[in-house]
Amino acid sequence: MIKPVGSDSLLPLYISDNSERARLQQAAAELPSVIISSAAAANAVMLGGGYFTPLPGFMNLQDALGVANEMRTSSGAFFPVPVLNLMHSIAGLEGAQQIALRDPNVAGNPVIAIQQVDAIETVSEEDMALMTEKVYRTADMNHPGVAEFNNQGRHAISGPIQVLNYSYFESDFPDTFRTAVQIRDEISQRGWQRVVAFQTRNPMHLAHEELCHMAMERLNCDGLVIHMLLGKLKPGDIPADVRDDAIRTMVKHYFPENSAIVTGYGFDMLYAGPREAVLHAYFRQNMGASHFIIGRDHAGVGDYYGAFDAQTIFDEEVPEGALEIEIFRADHTAWSKKLNRVVMMNEAPNHTKEDFVLLSGTRVREMLSEGTAPPKEFSRPEVAEILINYYQSL
Repeated sequence: MIKPVGSDSLLPLYISDNSERARLQQAAAELPSVIISSAAAANAVMLGGGYFTPLPGFMNLQDALGVANEMRTSSGAFFPVPVLNLMHSIAGLEGAQQIALRDPNVAGNPVIAIQQVDAIETVSEEDMALMTEKVYRTADMNHPGVAEFNNQGRHAISGPIQVLNYSYFESDFPDTFRTAVQIRDEISQRGWQRVVAFQTRNPMHLAHEELCHMAMERLNCDGLVIHMLLGKLKPGDIPADVRDDAIRTMVKHYFPENSAIVTGYGFDMLYAGPREAVLHAYFRQNMGASHFIIGRDHAGVGDYYGAFDAQTIFDEEVPEGALEIEIFRADHTAWSKKLNRVVMMNEAPNHTKEDFVLLSGTRVREMLSEGTAPPKEFSRPEVAEILINYYQSL
């Protein structure tokens, strides 16, 4: 199986030993504590699950700026985005060697991790602007990722962490949330060697399904991991439980047995387009995928990124040799009326736009809200039924 990035084995920061975890939970009660941002809590979940191997915790400012500038920490380690614990206030933390990090997304704000305090640094507006521009390629506060990043504080607390739980993800999504450790184990148990991963924050329609089949066939893969984001999205996106139901239904009906697994990870969407695509590839390698599908406008939002920026970044900005995972570069997929099947549009000569079944997201939402299933060339009826029920319940 493919090795994790920068390590011979995964380095999950979750404390798996029950007695040690109980001891730390007790010790946390005596430590200064802070309620962290949702972004920092999501980072803790990813660090805990081994997805961000080999990072030991939250970055200091020098590492965060190095990663933003050239995807390298000060020690030369590759990582595509800053992983920061940014606070608005550090009152009561002065001189603390350890602090308890409290979860903002769970009632009662339980301790999600204990952090060793290596440094508390003030992040200047210039540094925030640089990181924003490098990671998001825009400073526009209407961009949801830019707004979320800049609405965090300006005090960066760096240092290793010990993760005590996986926030709400394990309890809310017991059948779907999996750590990188668990996914590697399942891939191994299934005897898969060549594994392609598919990222989604939306339900999968026929074009997505067929894209996965194409990738599996062309790459001669043993299996597919559909890996969905379970964390915070922007308003209007379909909730994770509805997506989960729709995707599992699709796999049950349209994928051979032992060819696909449906899993999810606990992270908040950045909408950082190209940089987020690199992050997605990074932690897919860590979970054991040898290949990763990247299509048009991967992880994008609005018109901030070019259609294929999330593919070309691997040629233009990712340091050579940093990743072993291979990228399956896909064009937009759609049903061809001429060929009576789903195709990649760049592989369909002698076609005009009118030769494809194309529906905007807005039109699909309108149809589903009206109780009308999209055409069978666009969506599987079993999937459409689940989505109609959701939209009509609003």
